Amino acid sequence: MPQGDKSKYTHKQERKADHIAEGYEERGVSEKEAERRAWATVNKDDGGGKKPGGSGRGKDTGHPAAHEGGEKGGKAAASCSAAERSASAKKAAATRKRNAQHTHH
Repeated sequence: MPQGDKSKYTHKQERKADHIAEGYEERGVSEKEAERRAWATVNKDDGGGKKPGGSGRGKDTGHPAAHEGGEKGGKAAASCSAAERSASAKKAAATRKRNAQHTHH
């Protein structure tokens, strides 16, 4: 299979890559670079093409990058009170402000 051949990808993977590329283009990335990044993301998430004969051969990674972040933050925030969330946000803002002063002398 020649480099750049997309015949081993499923329709779902192609739709995913198109959607990711559109997001990059909306943020000002060139079409070619957006396409490259989109396929790199699909490969990272899914381990390559899923149709038989490709490098991936349908092997599931179990932890796609796209699903990792939301669960961690949501559970932590939901388990504490509004006052605790507010205090945490104020502490984070103070840390960001302090760090900004150190980096921009």
